[in-house]
Amino acid sequence: MIAKETIDKVFETARVEEVIGDFVNLKRSGSNFKGLSPFTDERTPSFMVSPVKQIWKDFSSGKGGNVIAFVMEHEHFSYPEAIRYLANKYGIEIIETQQTDEQKEKASERESMFLVSEYAADVFEENLWESEKGKAIGLTYFKERGFTAETIREFRLGYCLDQWDAFTSRALKDGYQLEFLEKTGLTIVKGEKQFDRFKGRVMFPIHSMSGRVLGFGGRILNNDKKAAKYLNSPESEIYHKSKVLYGIYQAKQSIAKENNCYLVEGYTDVIQFYQRGLTNVVASSGTALTPDQIRIIKRLTDNITVLFDGDAAGLRASLRGVDLILEQGMNVKVCTFPEGEDPDSFARKNSLEEVTHYLETRATDFIRFKASVLVKEAADDPIRKAETIRDIVNSISKIPDRIKREIYIQECSRIMDISEDVLFNTLAQIGKKEINDLGKIQKQQHKAFEVVKTDHKLEKVDALQELERKIIELLLLYGKHEEDFEDLVLKADDKGELILEPEVHRAKVYEKIYLDLQQDEVALSNPLFREIYDELIERMNSDDQFSVETFVKSASGDVASEVSSLLMEEEKYRLHDWDRKDIFVKDKQAVVAQLVTETILSLRCQLIDKRVDHLQESVKEYSNEGNSETLEEIINYHQLRRLLAKKLNRVI
Repeated sequence: MIAKETIDKVFETARVEEVIGDFVNLKRSGSNFKGLSPFTDERTPSFMVSPVKQIWKDFSSGKGGNVIAFVMEHEHFSYPEAIRYLANKYGIEIIETQQTDEQKEKASERESMFLVSEYAADVFEENLWESEKGKAIGLTYFKERGFTAETIREFRLGYCLDQWDAFTSRALKDGYQLEFLEKTGLTIVKGEKQFDRFKGRVMFPIHSMSGRVLGFGGRILNNDKKAAKYLNSPESEIYHKSKVLYGIYQAKQSIAKENNCYLVEGYTDVIQFYQRGLTNVVASSGTALTPDQIRIIKRLTDNITVLFDGDAAGLRASLRGVDLILEQGMNVKVCTFPEGEDPDSFARKNSLEEVTHYLETRATDFIRFKASVLVKEAADDPIRKAETIRDIVNSISKIPDRIKREIYIQECSRIMDISEDVLFNTLAQIGKKEINDLGKIQKQQHKAFEVVKTDHKLEKVDALQELERKIIELLLLYGKHEEDFEDLVLKADDKGELILEPEVHRAKVYEKIYLDLQQDEVALSNPLFREIYDELIERMNSDDQFSVETFVKSASGDVASEVSSLLMEEEKYRLHDWDRKDIFVKDKQAVVAQLVTETILSLRCQLIDKRVDHLQESVKEYSNEGNSETLEEIINYHQLRRLLAKKLNRVI
């Protein structure tokens, strides 16, 4: 168990904008930051971070909370793991008490797999630096590739001993379960036999964006023609190769800072570039580029430079990856190296200045690159040239931004020496085909809905829940504010009829809300709202230094998420930047007293309606005995309801 003093230190030190900035490309928006959601596939930013309140809210997924909640959501950490991650990030010493056997047994399967993977990385590192075979074979290989000791340690490179079950036997001896060794792919089990998957290979640990070991890539060093040169961990609960980028943990801050990402193919390409000083580099981890991998980069930057080696044979296949990048609305450039060179060899042979100059001068727009590759194939064949032009226009059609599409059409017209009108017509044909295809799909879906009809009705909005939510929002935003409130006192006029007379008094918002709800003997019906309400009233009443930021930090997961949603709700509308559209919205803070009064009056109206409904049901259910008194009570409630409605300027 992590000691409370460590947890408190983490909360005091960790800054939500810094932590989230490691995973999301945040841009200033007034007093807040905004960016693309890391939880959904979106192209318009709806993810908000408040440095003042130290909270975040993702309006596309509905998630929100404090800095701990983000790390837990994004990295699927347990609470202790999130604390450890932040403690390591900020250099905070972790003080902890000994875990019991029962607590260890409660660790989830996913967490157990992470622990096994981390253990394996440690063992492989130890083998590389301390075993005779590791130093003679593994370390020698890495040094021959030109990697320094510092770089080898930075990427946690290692070596798996060339014995059938050396790693597995050691792991079992150290208390790790065979079940999780098999599930992570570190151990292959056949009947009663088990052996190491990566036997005799140098190891490349694959990290998540936060630095957790997800899986491994292993390169064989002998000349066994039957064995694959590179071998990756199999798909597992924690490792999905299509959703992982090699080097992203080391590169994320540099990518955001440089506002560009170099995309290469292999592990050694990444490491060599990083060592040379170009640290904003990642690889697709032994798989064809996928939309999920592109979206990881898009959280950090809109710019990708794809680096290809001089092997022309693989260029056409690589062009499909460029189209995927365009579909995500990103800016893409392409750079190829001289024949026989790849990013690894080129970075090894040249200085940082030479590599940087080469990339800056040779990186070309994707249209020019695609045209150069395809035109060479077409040569003087008019039919092949027409296919090439259609292929290029098809790539342009992937771009979501209309202005960019038009600019690229103009560029294509110039390069390919063909009129813009023809290219625009071709683009329109492609778009029309896509629309027709979409229409067919929609018709099929419509027919499917016609076959299975349901009587499902839209869920009615629960007005009482919304009012209770508004009560919590007012407490959070303005609870300690002092305002002049106009209370309505129920009195009888000269004719004996009920009237509401206003009386003005000054009070803090939380006092006003608490006293009014106490007077009406109202307890919030929603358990979560009730928990938040009770805690807020108690803290505001007892702590003169109360702050919402401190409250959020100390709140439990559900409470923190709900509170963040309430606090960031108005930021949702600021995302639309209404002022620029000449739509000016009145600031809530200017009418706090009115908001509080109207909310409480509306809540009273809802409660009166519920009470009247209950009384009317009782009149129907029971005999005439006592009905006259009940009817009189209903009439009185109706009279009070009309008075409240009049005050709220509502018609009933």
